[in-house]
Amino acid sequence: RTDFALKEIMSSGGAEDDIPQAERKTVTDFCYLLDKSKQLFNGLRDLPQYGQKQWQSYFGRTFDVYTKLWKFQQQHRQVLDNRYGLKRWQIGEIASKIGQLYYHYYLRTSETSYLNEAFSFYSAIRQRSYYSQVNKEDRPELVVKKLRYYARFIVVCLLLNKMDVVKDLVKELSDEIEDYTHRFNTEDQVEWNLVLQEVAAFIEADPVMVLNDDNTIVITSNRLSETGAPLLEQGMIVGQLALADALIIGNCNNQVKFSELTIDMFRMLQALEREPMNLASQMNKPGMQESTEKPARRENPHKYLLYKPTFSQLYTFLAASFKELPANSVLLIYLSATGVFPSGRSDSEGPYDFGGVLTNSNRDIINGDAIHKRNQSYKEMHCLHPGDLYPFTRKPLFIIVDSSNSVAYKNFTNLFGQPLVCLLSPTAYPKALQDQSQRGSLFTLFLNNPLMAFLFVSGLSSMRRGLWEKCQDYLRKINRDIAQLLTHSRSIDQSFLQFFGDEFLRLLLTRFIFCSATMRMHKIFRETRNYPESYPQLPRDETVENPHLQKHILELASILDVRNVFLENTLDDY
Repeated sequence: RTDFALKEIMSSGGAEDDIPQAERKTVTDFCYLLDKSKQLFNGLRDLPQYGQKQWQSYFGRTFDVYTKLWKFQQQHRQVLDNRYGLKRWQIGEIASKIGQLYYHYYLRTSETSYLNEAFSFYSAIRQRSYYSQVNKEDRPELVVKKLRYYARFIVVCLLLNKMDVVKDLVKELSDEIEDYTHRFNTEDQVEWNLVLQEVAAFIEADPVMVLNDDNTIVITSNRLSETGAPLLEQGMIVGQLALADALIIGNCNNQVKFSELTIDMFRMLQALEREPMNLASQMNKPGMQESTEKPARRENPHKYLLYKPTFSQLYTFLAASFKELPANSVLLIYLSATGVFPSGRSDSEGPYDFGGVLTNSNRDIINGDAIHKRNQSYKEMHCLHPGDLYPFTRKPLFIIVDSSNSVAYKNFTNLFGQPLVCLLSPTAYPKALQDQSQRGSLFTLFLNNPLMAFLFVSGLSSMRRGLWEKCQDYLRKINRDIAQLLTHSRSIDQSFLQFFGDEFLRLLLTRFIFCSATMRMHKIFRETRNYPESYPQLPRDETVENPHLQKHILELASILDVRNVFLENTLDDY
């Protein structure tokens, strides 16, 4: 490619002798770096997606080459313009690749600060209009590069909760798609319009709007902030385990999604991350930080995001996480998936007799029909059964199941005596509650944004910022009280307390209890299947039906003027 580029230059720039040696070397060096960068970037696809160590040195090399390439084209722009014919969209392509590298580094490390770096490169492309000339060239593949850049930029903005930017990008992308399909009459028009529909549905998934005084929407973040988790008070005896790894699995048939993230996955991954910091003050580039410097705070747990995995994919990632889990650490498994129910009657009540949640079968299953056509005496194959997780209970395991068959996981057995907790969603919601399942599960919303979920079940769809902040303060007080209820309980299973030392797990447990208590007090949640459950069971009178907590929930309802939605004398109803 280098020779070809030089011949091109010679033919466009006059005789070879006219080109100074230094300028010819500049072009040769640029072509070398460009080739090398493409080669390394394409090689990223071949790296294993699981396992946390093998990829780091390769990523480091790729970053090095892209950093050199970026600086090189900045220093020698004049020569490259004149002799190489460097176009602005080519500079945009380099910036876009660097943005992708940072985004993939975030996916690999779960360090939210890398999202900010991806955002700054993607923003620069837009601000400097690197792709603006693409539409003048009669090359549809270049326009597709531009459209893909927009889609990637939108994903990063969604993850950073930059909703105002997302709305602008969607409008620009819509215009670009219209222009593209009008000019080239291509077959991928339907796919690109689907991308637009998906992102529009994703933006509107939140059931409640928080409004400023001028009626603009307040963007709320649900990542862990400094004041997020209730602090441990002196004398609270809890375990020292830390959440190190999480598998976030999304396999609901009809849920809003964008890219390979369902809304449930999107909400849960934010519940397992801290607010992003500015990276510039912390380190120079990924993989290059000095190991002698201790980070100022604990890192985010590492995550794998699995959209509609097959059983073998899920098991492979699970085994990799299990293998690499450090000492005194916890593995979290979050399952948001369609329920699979046992097809035949079974006389036994073992870990494969209650069904579980759906895994992808590589072919479409319409309402699970294909599963039931086989011999009734066999177990469901495309299903993650509780028994499938037994081998992994040799290490501390924290499981969250959001599914219409979550109760299958109530029949768990702790074989190895390690800390083990399962938080299980309701299996059905009251008919009177408008069906929101497409816009994400109510249970997961409670774990991610409990106040928004509380407002939704109270029938509220918008709220002023001042009142929202007042309620958030009150909810923090409720969380502190729930933490005390748990740690002071005399009959609670020790597993809950062993997980309670970790900030993320502490917040999930307190939100779970708030969710359960709210639903048990709500007038329309009257059936057992409307309530979350857990394994091991929580002592109800000390937690989810504690009068002190019920009083707090009524108080929160009073602040919002929705007290009539809840039962006043709940204790009398049991």
